[in-house]
Amino acid sequence: MSPTGVAGRGKTRGTKPVSRSRKAGLQFPVGRIARFLKTGRYAKRIGFASPVYLAAVLEYLAAEILELAGNAAKHNKKTRISPRHLQLAVLNDEEFTTLFKNTTIPNGGVLPCIHSSLLPQKAGKEE
Repeated sequence: MSPTGVAGRGKTRGTKPVSRSRKAGLQFPVGRIARFLKTGRYAKRIGFASPVYLAAVLEYLAAEILELAGNAAKHNKKTRISPRHLQLAVLNDEEFTTLFKNTTIPNGGVLPCIHSSLLPQKAGKEE
């Protein structure tokens, strides 16, 4: 018999509750995402695994874009990620470009591009 007195039922005494985020090994809050899914009225019923899956997907996307933005910041010799670095990370990645197609990042700027007709002509190419 277990310490609670009922065989096979209940929790043992002295165990602390473990969050669903910790059980899934995630940083994003599974409970909060579950609450948002329920109060958002996206469906009548929400499965127990759907907020875990959504939290995992969101965490992966955040990690991926932060890694690319960190690389852009390092390339520009900066130690802090700015909206400009996020914009460069999004625009230099094809999949993120399609994901953020209709999104504006404030203070992000544009990709540096100079049209070839605006560049000075080479001296050796005169006709």
